[in-house]
Amino acid sequence: MVSRSDILVLGLTAGIVGSLVGGLLLYAGLALVMAGSHAGWLLALPAAPAGGGLGLLLARRLAAKAGPEGG
Repeated sequence: MVSRSDILVLGLTAGIVGSLVGGLLLYAGLALVMAGSHAGWLLALPAAPAGGGLGLLLARRLAAKAGPEGG
């Protein structure tokens, strides 16, 4: 059974970790672009999906904990 606190922790963890990873990728990518390296776009463009992907993985782990009945 998943409690409300589990869902709250999932939201906070996904938000913090996603922001940190996405922000770091965006910073590193744009710093490379500003330095003249176009390869920095390979870091900057997938920054948001990478941060969201971590939240998705955390949510799937919580759903697996809930079991097949969903509750």
